[in-house]
Formats: sequence, structure tokens, C-alpha cells
Amino acid sequence: MNVTVPARTNQRDRVALQAFERIAAAWHLSILDQRTVLGGVPKTTYDRWRRRPESSNLAPDTMERVSHVLGIYKALHVIFTDAAHADSWIDEPNSRFGGATAKAHMLGSFTQLVETRRYLDAVRGS
Repeated sequence: MNVTVPARTNQRDRVALQAFERIAAAWHLSILDQRTVLGGVPKTTYDRWRRRPESSNLAPDTMERVSHVLGIYKALHVIFTDAAHADSWIDEPNSRFGGATAKAHMLGSFTQLVETRRYLDAVRGS
């Protein structure tokens, strides 16, 4: 059975991956970190997405994770007027995360990714 994915979905997934990659670069996330925050994506799958984002077909769970990363990025850039500080904040120890960095916290589990976003949304007043 051949399933055709609508072009609109492929475009959405391509744009989501491109945005995610830009944020991952700004945050200095390793490829392993990128795969982890996206839910433990296998290396071969992630490599294929990076080589051919136009043919990606992201699972709803992966899109939700990308959405949380985008929300975290946006919140940081609203909270901090200096872009470099906004991007480096995830590497600073934080008492909210038991002294761990936000990056380490986000990489722990999906729940921790969501907690990071909720915390930052609360700080920025959303």
C-alpha cells in the first residue's frame, strides 16, 4: 500500500526541521542532543531528515517536541533582550532544575521538556 503525504504536510515538516536546526545551532546542541530532544530519533532517520527535509514526514509526537523547542526559544528571546544571553541561558545552572542546566533538564524526558517551556512561559508572563 502506497500512502501519499500531502505537500502541505511535507512543507510544514520541512519548515519545522529547518527552524529546529537553527535553534539547535544557536544552542550548540550536539547531533545526539538533537535526536534526544526530538524523542530519541534513530540516527539514520535523523540523517535522512537533515539530507532531505522536503521528504520528511514527522510523527505528531516529534512535531509536538519541535513546538516546545520553538516555544522555549521564543520565551528566552522575549525574556532576554540580548540574543547571545537568550541562547546561552540553557547552559547556565538553574535552581529551578535542581542546579542542572535547562539543556540537561530538557534532554531528560518529554515531561521535562514541557516543564522547561511552562517555566519560561510563566516567567515571561504568558
